[in-house]
Amino acid sequence: MTAGLRIGLTGGIGSGKSTVARLLVDCGAFLVDTDAIARALTLPGGAAMPALAAEFGAGMVAPDGSLDRERMRERIFADPAAKSRLEAILHPMIAEETQRQAALAGTHPVVFDVPLLTESSYWRERVDRVLVVDCHEATQVERVMARSGWTADAVQRVMALQASRSARRAIADAVIFNDGLSAQALGDEVRSLWGLWNNPQP
Repeated sequence: MTAGLRIGLTGGIGSGKSTVARLLVDCGAFLVDTDAIARALTLPGGAAMPALAAEFGAGMVAPDGSLDRERMRERIFADPAAKSRLEAILHPMIAEETQRQAALAGTHPVVFDVPLLTESSYWRERVDRVLVVDCHEATQVERVMARSGWTADAVQRVMALQASRSARRAIADAVIFNDGLSAQALGDEVRSLWGLWNNPQP
């Protein structure tokens, strides 16, 4: 992996993508987490909140002034067009902040953690490698239920809004199948891939 390589990291909810991101950071990557940026934009006082309140109404604003994520999720399930309206506000702000953060990386390889990378030509055009973290859909459901307390139906509804496993795998330069792996085995796979990309064969 040459200095400055830009890696797009993606995977479905519950795939273990965030764990892989942390392992890549341990290897020496500079992480830009677009989900964390989106959350920051929608916290109390977040830069996106005035536009979101104007677009969707005060009912989408929680008492603390943040975006009511649960109500917004339900709105998107009921009205698919709401997803496009939400993204039209958030995505330009996310793109601007990711560029700002990436500029801080210096010569370090940058990992862009992007849940919607498969759906976005914007991101695919801006990374040199795409790494997909994959697992069985039943595993996704089990993991999210365990960590978030969601029902299986709620998890499956979110999964239905995301790209399919086959679509993600189709754009990948590498796939880590994170199903049944121990923490050690997952770490070994990440470190092996990092070494491969960091020291390409002539």
